[in-house]
Amino acid sequence: NVACAEAVEDVIAAAAALSAIVLPACSVTRDQQSVGSYVDDATLTTRVKAKFAEDTTVSALAISVETFKGMVQLSGFAKSGEEKSMAERLARAVSGVTGVKNDIVIRS
Repeated sequence: NVACAEAVEDVIAAAAALSAIVLPACSVTRDQQSVGSYVDDATLTTRVKAKFAEDTTVSALAISVETFKGMVQLSGFAKSGEEKSMAERLARAVSGVTGVKNDIVIRS
């Protein structure tokens, strides 16, 4: 079917054109991090935040999580030393996390 083949060619051409525009913009992030590494880090950040949301000690809204090449950085404010410590323990327990930098400040 000629019409179907032409439609498929148009879709392929459109996808190629779009990828030529989008992929170069996404392929490099800070410090030349690859797209795959960036996605892995985003997944780790999401998993850590999910652990915070499940835990009654840690406020997922008050603590920020950033991940770069498996290293998790925690920042924000905790109500107690227990909350700060628990946040770090939860982050370290997530599979794929290579280390945790705990910059959480205890609000008194």
